[in-house]
Amino acid sequence: MDDDARAFNGLRPRLQKIAYRMLGSVAEAEDIVQDVWLRWHAASREQIDNAEAWLVAVTTRVSIDRLRAARTQREHYTGAWLPEPQLSGSPATPEEAVERSDDVSVAFLMLLERLTPEARAAFLLREVFDADYDEVAAAIGKTEAACRQLVSRAKAQLREERARQVVPRETHHRLLRMFAHAVERGDFPAINALLAEDALLIGDGGGKVQSLAKPLHGGRRIAQLFYAGSRRYGSAVSVRLVVLNGEWALLRFIQGRLEAALSLETDSERIVRLLVQRNPDKLARIAAAFTSA
Repeated sequence: MDDDARAFNGLRPRLQKIAYRMLGSVAEAEDIVQDVWLRWHAASREQIDNAEAWLVAVTTRVSIDRLRAARTQREHYTGAWLPEPQLSGSPATPEEAVERSDDVSVAFLMLLERLTPEARAAFLLREVFDADYDEVAAAIGKTEAACRQLVSRAKAQLREERARQVVPRETHHRLLRMFAHAVERGDFPAINALLAEDALLIGDGGGKVQSLAKPLHGGRRIAQLFYAGSRRYGSAVSVRLVVLNGEWALLRFIQGRLEAALSLETDSERIVRLLVQRNPDKLARIAAAFTSA
């Protein structure tokens, strides 16, 4: 492996993280990083003073272009669009858990969809990847002053939405474990008791499988939905706790086949929001990991 390849591969995880947080898609992120590799391979080294800055800038610009195109496509997406979840290892410390989930959780990636592509890039580079403003400016092709404005406005736009009670990781895990057991048993009272009265469920089937056309409001209605699935499939339903995007989450299997990935938000007492990914294209990598395990 030559020096150029070593330099790129050393930075590949960082580039992948930037692209994934920009697009909310593992496949898109991988494609972007491959595109950047081809550009890196063809670039004149005399014009590159700093390999990392160059690669981050190119990754960011390609991601901005892809996000613009993706937004046009998502306008015609069937039903709600949710980010593609990623399996991740359990953080070693509570501090790592908070740090990791704060900038990559499915809920946070959904929140970033509210920002323009340039604002999303500036916010992520500055607030998540700790880039200096001169680096942000070089990456997105704007002045430092403009980048400061973009980041400030993005923070203000996200601040109110992100303000939520910090739930201890152990409490979150306990509630999810109880919910998993209740769903597997088909225990309607237990499922209902774990859901807040004003709970919200958002499902993404991508037009590939049956899913909700719009968000479902109300804990009892959501409980009835899960209960109906338990009644239909009985003992064929199994639920497994895993770490997705840095947070404890659930995988639901039917007859051993991955059917859904559930990211659940709690208030430390009950579940308040469920983000249910059922699009098989977005579950393929997770399903493959369990098939090969």
